[in-house]
Order: sequence, then structure tokens, then C-alpha cells
Amino acid sequence: MALLDSLPEPMRGYLATLPCPTFETTPFVDAPPAVERRVAIISTAGLHRRGDRPFSLGSDDYRVVPGDVKANDLVMSHVSTNFDRTGFQQDLSVIFPLTRNRKAPGLAPST
Repeated sequence: MALLDSLPEPMRGYLATLPCPTFETTPFVDAPPAVERRVAIISTAGLHRRGDRPFSLGSDDYRVVPGDVKANDLVMSHVSTNFDRTGFQQDLSVIFPLTRNRKAPGLAPST
């Protein structure tokens, strides 16, 4: 996640002046406790478990990645030569924030 302090000044100044939205209504249901919530992460990065069928050019299907998967068990088969994989190689959370969700208070990995 980019911090405002790390952005160049033109962008930082612009973002700092953007209004935050307000909402006149509240949800019609109360949310369950965090430990009972389920989170789905959807990514177009061609990410899948090692050993799963890789994505190919024009793929329009998906792979299920369990919540308890280890980062070393994930590979990316995104096929565009214009896609920069540097961020993924340095930090999985750039495209698939499993560790951030695991660290969230009250959340545990689910399958």
C-alpha cells in the first residue's frame, strides 16, 4: 500500500484535497464479528497453485486458491509480455494480499 508521504508532490497534494464520501444511510444488517466473515480475493494476475493447470492466452476461467496456501506454492502464469512481474516476485501482497488478511484482527484462513 502506498503511503501519502511516499508519493511525489503533485499527486500527494491532489489526493490530500479529495473529499471523502459520506453516506446518508446505514447498512440494513449488522455485520457478523470479524472471525465469522469470509473474504474473497479476485485477481486477474493469472495466479494459481503450483501444479495447477496454468492459464493460457485467452483463458476465461479461474482457479480456487485456499486461504491457507503458502506463498511459495503460488505461481503466476499471466501471459502478457507487457506485464511486469517484479512486484509479485518481491511481495505477493501486491496482487494477492493473503498475509494482510491473515493478520487482520479476528480473521483466520479458510479453505
